[in-house]
Amino acid sequence: MDLSFTETQDMLRDTLARFLADTYDFETRKKMLASPEGRDPGIWRALSSELGLTSAPFAEEHGGMGGGAIENMIMMEELGKVIAIEPWLQTVVIGGGALKAVGGAVADAVIPGIIAGDTTIAFAYAEPQGRYNLADIGTTAKADGAGYVLNGHKASVYAAPWATHLLVTARTGGSRRERAGVELFLIDANSPGISRRDYATVDGFRASEVYFENCAIPGDALLPGGIDLIERIVDEATVAVCAEGSGIARKLLEGTVEYTKQRKQFGQPIGKFQALQHRMADMLIEAEQIASMTLMGTLRLNIPAAERKAAVSLVKAKVSRGLKIAGQSAVQTHGGIGITMELAIGHYFKRATMIESQFGTADYHLERYEALTLPA
Repeated sequence: MDLSFTETQDMLRDTLARFLADTYDFETRKKMLASPEGRDPGIWRALSSELGLTSAPFAEEHGGMGGGAIENMIMMEELGKVIAIEPWLQTVVIGGGALKAVGGAVADAVIPGIIAGDTTIAFAYAEPQGRYNLADIGTTAKADGAGYVLNGHKASVYAAPWATHLLVTARTGGSRRERAGVELFLIDANSPGISRRDYATVDGFRASEVYFENCAIPGDALLPGGIDLIERIVDEATVAVCAEGSGIARKLLEGTVEYTKQRKQFGQPIGKFQALQHRMADMLIEAEQIASMTLMGTLRLNIPAAERKAAVSLVKAKVSRGLKIAGQSAVQTHGGIGITMELAIGHYFKRATMIESQFGTADYHLERYEALTLPA
């Protein structure tokens, strides 16, 4: 099997890498985090309308390059290397993934806006009581004439302060934790009846608590597919954050190696000490395994659902544990300065720690893998 990237995929990686090297250095990122909006909107405009990179995973009929999950993996890995705070995961991977799966008029209407950079999407699915159960939903969508009325609360909605649209999971019927009745809606983020409490997250993003109070939405806001569609886009998002983690693992290793060449103790660089060489060798192994497992998971996103879920859980369990090893090793080698705001390694560590649990911890995914693969 040839696992080489195509010429176009290599070009996409090189284009994004060069752009980020020129515009997304650590000091610039810190300034963006400290700004009122928490980012520079010009970066997203450059990625979309100027460089056209947001078109990579979309079909040519929508103005895209005809790519898919591999292109998302490549982009997410490069964004991870600079711990970018752009809404690529929420808008392109999750929102775009849902629209591609649904197709039809809604995809024709919204995807060109994503590609142009005019449409940004936040995924409002998590609820305080739900943990990782996608069917544990208290938010309701009750039929009302030709539309629906939303009521409920969504927690930790990443990129919501920047979003033009919300992708919302809600229950149209059934009881709590029942798969039947769980649906997905794409709605205008400024619809009457929506309120937000915005805040900065520990890893540098902006997120919101989103509240729906008698929020009336049109009937065509419903995206057909139910819980199966939701599970599919969450699996795609899970592999995408693993790709981001791959880029982060590389930078944790690079930063640690560089530090051990500069930091001296007992008259020599600490990188000459065998114990630290062993630690960095372990970090290299984890980085390579994270990259390999992420590629495997990406290639298995289009297989039957049960097999896809098992593959994604296997990948996420490994990546979560690998990031924990890489992140903790980097901080331990740096000492106290490894968790300061002034040093880049601390920011990489924070994002790696968040990815460990995003869309499910290692323990959760090992349990899901077991349930999917072992006889009852």
